[in-house]
Amino acid sequence: MNTKTVFLKPEQVDRTWWVVDAKDLVLGRMATKIARILQGKHRPSFTPNADTGDFVVVVNAEKIRVTGTKARNKLYDWYTYYINGRKVLTYEEMIKRHPTRPVELAVRRMMPKGRLGRRMFSKLKVYAGPDHPHQAQQPQPLEL
Repeated sequence: MNTKTVFLKPEQVDRTWWVVDAKDLVLGRMATKIARILQGKHRPSFTPNADTGDFVVVVNAEKIRVTGTKARNKLYDWYTYYINGRKVLTYEEMIKRHPTRPVELAVRRMMPKGRLGRRMFSKLKVYAGPDHPHQAQQPQPLEL
């Protein structure tokens, strides 16, 4: 009986490409499932200290849905490092200015912090419309 634990190296992982249509999906619920796929937690060969995740392409990010009053009350804020440099946007304003940013921020904040998390997050590709330039990778549709 084989009782050895197998730890994969990143070059041993066979990565697949997934495409998610974000139209009418709830932002947080979609982001948690995408974060799991980017980290590789959906695989039986998950290794916590290696990047074993897949690539995810999100299309129609501008048509994502939030529940309750989050469209008016959810705030995105950052600091520009100037005096009085705090900037604040609501979800509605953010989706008008940068339609892909709410999806990217929701997924990024669910990823591990540090070098490994940044490497995992770089496999996420988000597009506002229905088209994406990754047809050559033959992404498979992912139902969430």
